[in-house]
Amino acid sequence: MSDDLVSLRIIGISAVAAEFELWRQGAGRSSVPVEFSLCNVASGTAQLGAGKADICLIDDALPGTEKSAVIAAARATKPGPLIFVSGLNGNVRPDNVDGVLRKPSNTDDARKLIEICVRAKFPTRVLIVDDSSTMRSIVRKILSASRFALDLQEAAEGFAALEQLRGGKFDLVFLDYNMPGFNGLETLSEIKRESPTVAVVMMTSTLDNAIADRAHAAGALAFLKKPFYPADIDRLLERYYGLHATG
Repeated sequence: MSDDLVSLRIIGISAVAAEFELWRQGAGRSSVPVEFSLCNVASGTAQLGAGKADICLIDDALPGTEKSAVIAAARATKPGPLIFVSGLNGNVRPDNVDGVLRKPSNTDDARKLIEICVRAKFPTRVLIVDDSSTMRSIVRKILSASRFALDLQEAAEGFAALEQLRGGKFDLVFLDYNMPGFNGLETLSEIKRESPTVAVVMMTSTLDNAIADRAHAAGALAFLKKPFYPADIDRLLERYYGLHATG
């Protein structure tokens, strides 16, 4: 996580302001300064159009046409905010949103959910590890197309990856399985031993359930078969950030 972002502007859009009062209280306890505005649809879309939000948080209880209007206003802004829905209540997830957050039950719960927003908006430091420079370039291009902000670095093999992890703060590693010498599983084991909080995604061009099972058992967050695409990365990052919860 980068320290470049020092504050966050969140617009909570709901027909009933009381629905987002816990969110406002949680924002006041965030680890970074958060300006949380409670808005109805009209004022919220106006603020979005003026580029006054880093994150747009939409109450799922809004009628579908109003949710669609808010999402369209947010998407029309460049650079646009991340768009999250607060609770699905059994409804279908709207198109073009960046994740789903459950409705908080108390102020501390709201604070934790605000921290998820902060984490998703900060650039995430990512290390790409592959012995092929061509594959590193391809993976970099795919990751760069994600809707989430990623600070990308590279390593050509496992030992170099470990050295970079020791010397810098990384959040996430995309690690090739089939590397000469210190292979992906061995590198994964060392990463989890030395830096247990770093999440690791194993990549491979061969679909092998046994390897996938070993990777998950060793602590991998996910197992991706090449080729993969920006939409696959976005789904994975939603899970990584905690943006897939419903209720």
